Amino acid sequence: MRKELRAGVVGLGMIGGGVAVSLARRGRTPVVHDIRSDASSHLAGVPQPLGSPAEVARSSDVVMVAVVNADQAREVIGGTDGLLSAARPGLVIVLQSTVALPVVHELAALCDERNVGFLDCGVTPGDKAAENGMVAIVGGDDATVEAARPVLEDWAKKVVHCGPLGAGMATKIARNVVTYGGWRTVHEASALARAAGVNPDRLTEVIETSDPEGHTLLQLLRLQGPDGRLPDAIGRQVEPLMAKDLAAARDLAATLGVDIPLVEATQAGIRQTLQREDESGADDSPDEPQAAAPEEAAANGQERLHRFGLQMMDAAYGPGFSTQMPAEPSGDPFIDETTSYLFAQVWSRPGLSVRDRRLLTLGVAATVGRPELIQIIARGGLTNGELTPEQLREAALHLAAYTGWCKATAAHAGITAAISEHTQQETK
Repeated sequence: MRKELRAGVVGLGMIGGGVAVSLARRGRTPVVHDIRSDASSHLAGVPQPLGSPAEVARSSDVVMVAVVNADQAREVIGGTDGLLSAARPGLVIVLQSTVALPVVHELAALCDERNVGFLDCGVTPGDKAAENGMVAIVGGDDATVEAARPVLEDWAKKVVHCGPLGAGMATKIARNVVTYGGWRTVHEASALARAAGVNPDRLTEVIETSDPEGHTLLQLLRLQGPDGRLPDAIGRQVEPLMAKDLAAARDLAATLGVDIPLVEATQAGIRQTLQREDESGADDSPDEPQAAAPEEAAANGQERLHRFGLQMMDAAYGPGFSTQMPAEPSGDPFIDETTSYLFAQVWSRPGLSVRDRRLLTLGVAATVGRPELIQIIARGGLTNGELTPEQLREAALHLAAYTGWCKATAAHAGITAAISEHTQQETK
């Protein structure tokens, strides 16, 4: 079934050309068109361009349109020699260009008049187009998406159906906000580090080591419910930490003379970001969310606390540590409370730092003489850069004076094992 659908591509720039190469690699060689007659000469497996979009339509079941702007999309789809001029009913046009939502609906209406399917399809990352490495961010009705899916899956590593017509474009635009907003954040952070005499490469090293998968960037989305709100218990914990850390950034910037308007705006909008009520009880958000049933609300809150607990566990003991725990509440009260209470609501409290809590836990673990527990605790301190090997060895001696030499021997063994493991990882 996969090989029966014929594919076409109009526009052989970085995106369209990469899509054509990926399709050819999968054995679904597309017919193509570009205003440049030699546009496919450097594209492996892609044939010479046809003379017009209309010719592509005659030989295709699904056509990807990868042009630069709305006017080009209008011409390619509805122009004199456009796709619709030769389209037969059942053809699906997939618009990969980033255009305004009214343009999406305008072009979809043109296609509907000819009984032609239409999908808006943002893509990312564009530089992976020729490696079957892009995500297809699709908007449209279920039937049209499923009709085109075999072709989409031949050039995309994942097809995400975001919702009805326009949803793909809206999701791509929102994705771009995260990208470029993140760039501004990185600009201000690196400027602050540089002004403090820190090589920005060290900032990169810290971020990549502590959060190699980039989970922190999307942590807020994972903790929010469908209404965009955090559970109140999490909001109460996060807000003072966020306020304290942003205030510290502003103080440092003022001392160093660094302009950080995004940080200032973020500090001013903490409650809005967290979707929390102001001091008078008024809600920062513009619309009142529909109340969920008490049982559903409780379940949703528990799931978000569980996810937050897993993230706090990784913050305490290093990335990936939480994979030892169930990804969702398991029904085992001890396991679930370890995640949703001990880590989500105790380790995350603002009164003590993670380092302070680690040292307290280290002391308790030393009293039971369990070197494997000591090793886990010490490993977390080393991974997070909170404790040095010298400080941990000093802690072992200090604990010996209070817990006794026999128990401290176990503590020393666990600390030594953690230091050895950490040293080996650093030298790889």
